[in-house]
Amino acid sequence: MTYSTIIYTIKDHIASITLNRPEAGNSLNLEMAQELAEVCRRINRDKAVYVVILTGAGGKAFCEGGEVEKLGKFYSAADVAGIEKPVIAAINGDALGPGLELALSCDIRLASDKAKFGFPEVARGLIPAEGGTQRLPRIVGRGKALEMILTAGTITAKEALEIGLVGRIVPRKELLAEAEALAKTVAAKGPIALKFIKEAVNKGLDLTLEQGLRLEADLYFLLHTTEDRTEGITSFLGKRKPKFKGK
Repeated sequence: MTYSTIIYTIKDHIASITLNRPEAGNSLNLEMAQELAEVCRRINRDKAVYVVILTGAGGKAFCEGGEVEKLGKFYSAADVAGIEKPVIAAINGDALGPGLELALSCDIRLASDKAKFGFPEVARGLIPAEGGTQRLPRIVGRGKALEMILTAGTITAKEALEIGLVGRIVPRKELLAEAEALAKTVAAKGPIALKFIKEAVNKGLDLTLEQGLRLEADLYFLLHTTEDRTEGITSFLGKRKPKFKGK
């Protein structure tokens, strides 16, 4: 399928989604929201995809916002959050409003040293509408999240690293290569195990510790019924690299 507002590629079990409206700061419009929703469903159906990278085109903006009031029933952040495989955000520039919500929906966030982050919605009499009020405090804590959202201010990549919003800062020219290297490291692991780890962590945050431990145990025992688990044991005993098939 050909897309107009995103670029989608797959190589070595790594899917790359590039927001491709650089003339508009890669901001979301209805067409991009629809294409993102479709590509996220496509990724979940594709067993050849183990890891996903999400970034922006043009080198200056990751996603500077979006026409939220025009997006209707399309919720791009929720679609990205619904990807069952690990998702790495390569935040190459400013991530504002819906753009920051997209980044928050990813599992690992790498940022350009030039990137800035913020929720400007309240300055227009609005609130974040794609999960910003829920995901941000879960990542950086209630106090800092409220400060960012209530003031409509922006923070630098350095500040984002300090509060745990991003995991590392990389010079802009090296960002994509860093994200790809990280994706290759993750993709070398068992794809079913990767999926189960993401499920255990994400669902576990909304459960009691006892319930979370039960979920972890269920997924652990389910993993033992897969061919990948057998391959993992066999390759370890044979002192060779495993050849996982996602089965």
